[in-house]
Amino acid sequence: MFTQIFDTHSHYTDSAFDENRDQVLDALPKEGIVHAVLAGTTLEDSAAGIALTRRYDYLYAAVGIHPETAGQQPADYLAQLERMAADPRVVAVGEIGLDYHYEGYDRDVQIRLFREQLDLAKQLDLPVIIHARDCTEDYVNILREMRPRGVVHCFSGSAETAREVLKLGMYIGFTGVLTFKNAKKALKALAEVPEDKLVLETDCPYMAPVPFRGKRCDSRMIPYTAEAAALVRGTDTQTILEQTCRNGERLFNI
Repeated sequence: MFTQIFDTHSHYTDSAFDENRDQVLDALPKEGIVHAVLAGTTLEDSAAGIALTRRYDYLYAAVGIHPETAGQQPADYLAQLERMAADPRVVAVGEIGLDYHYEGYDRDVQIRLFREQLDLAKQLDLPVIIHARDCTEDYVNILREMRPRGVVHCFSGSAETAREVLKLGMYIGFTGVLTFKNAKKALKALAEVPEDKLVLETDCPYMAPVPFRGKRCDSRMIPYTAEAAALVRGTDTQTILEQTCRNGERLFNI
């Protein structure tokens, strides 16, 4: 059995786990999972994540507003996030960022919320968890300007973008995408990431690795992603798991 598994980005509050959430979360430590971070997407989701950490001591929470819900927040959303972030089980602000994938999203509102939450994280001395999709120029420019510490999660950019992000001191997180047949770009980006800046994640219930693609994902599937990373990096799966666990603990001060 593999050990020292740190899932740095999960969504166990998602309705996909409603039917057997406790069963899954009870099982994870027995399968080598030592830590998992619950990424918040709304105020309600962030609060639900904190509540789960009360019941499972290997879980930690991040609080934040996902760009897909930008503009749906009350005027005092930053104050509410700040109050939640005072909880000792909160280790980051996230997931926050930009998403230009679908038409209809207000990019100006997304950028405003992204900047506001980056500023909050700096005030609170917390790392950030960055969501970035189809927005490379804007998000990298904002990171250059505001210089947060944290991780770009579910990295989908090019090797060139990875180098730019790494220059800013950010960590880079990879999901089960590394196992997909069309993962050439992700694998090239992975090759650019130094040992001490790499973390692994599921983004569960999404992004299940091969051979589970299309099914509900959970943290027990991370070794498949680690195996794909090990092949690129010329090492073994357990070594990758141990390296990325140490990196995650350093990133989130655990």
